[in-house]
Amino acid sequence: MKNVQARVIAYYLPQFHPIPENDKWWGKGFTEWTNVGKAKPLFKGHYQPRVPADLGYYDLRMPEIREAQAELARNAGIEGFMYWHYWFGNGRRVLERPFNEVLQSGKPDFPFCLGWANHSWTNHGWNSSTQWQKKSYIIEQSYPGEKDIIEHFYCVLPAFQDYRYLSVNKKPIFLIYDPLSLPNSKQFIDSWQELANKNGLAGIHFVGLASGWINNYQKVLDLGFNAINTNGQWHAESIVKGKYIKLIEHKIISKFGGLMLDKYRYSEIIKYLYSEFDKKTQAYPTIIPQWDRSARSGRRASIYHGSTPKLFAQHLSEALNLLKNKDFEHRILFLKSWNEWAEGNYIEPDIVFGQDYLHKLKESLIS
Repeated sequence: MKNVQARVIAYYLPQFHPIPENDKWWGKGFTEWTNVGKAKPLFKGHYQPRVPADLGYYDLRMPEIREAQAELARNAGIEGFMYWHYWFGNGRRVLERPFNEVLQSGKPDFPFCLGWANHSWTNHGWNSSTQWQKKSYIIEQSYPGEKDIIEHFYCVLPAFQDYRYLSVNKKPIFLIYDPLSLPNSKQFIDSWQELANKNGLAGIHFVGLASGWINNYQKVLDLGFNAINTNGQWHAESIVKGKYIKLIEHKIISKFGGLMLDKYRYSEIIKYLYSEFDKKTQAYPTIIPQWDRSARSGRRASIYHGSTPKLFAQHLSEALNLLKNKDFEHRILFLKSWNEWAEGNYIEPDIVFGQDYLHKLKESLIS
């Protein structure tokens, strides 16, 4: 029997089907593909637009597409998908249909967990054409209090109880995108742990996404999270450009838009994504095959150029080395991402590389 070296959990974006809200804000039929198809190269050798291969410009309302995705992921050694879950407070949800159908149908028979994308949606979030407009809220994330915390728990309880749900030490994994924005993380975590026990679960394994400066990592753990998903992109970018140049450029780009491009060589970024912190049992590092947000953000985007499957394999080797002294339950890598096409951040096949990134992942993971 072949051994899998790590538990790879892939972020999964559900925004590949029309919803009334997107029809209203961005135009009839808007999905993630709308931005992907309009993307243009911004410099010589810039890989845009990105075109899907094996699965085409799919619609996630089609169960056969979800089955094909699971088969590709399973063959590459991915343990499961982490579906982004939107709960804006007071029961307000969007993009829930694909996961609801996965849950209710029992198909695909492929493991999963949920990640709460607890951030507001603004007019700058999904479409580069609005980057020059004054920022305004489309849906604002809110935290109404204890009643909402309980309602939210019971919304996701059927998922926690599903046999496919991913766990650590029998506790369902629940990731929170912006843990530092929770007004009272202890209240939230304690309430859900209590509710989990009341409903026959061993508890919840809370994972906080930790990004920005490395000193944020411990801050998230100190909030009461069981583990953190470390993301060292800002750290790596600051080393490649220089900390103060990075800060100055970030302010200029934020205020004046595309006066300069925030671009980096992928080969340089992957040298600095990790730190000693990633070797801790409570740290679950991130692996990134590609990154290019220009389809969404135009010239305001951060862009990693020059990624190849061979470089991705080098990146994987370093990531796996961080995990070698951890027990297998905690030997988790979060793959960013399975299908964030408008962020140039995906591992699904495209017309340039085919399944090569998936093959490299399999070669690295399975022995």
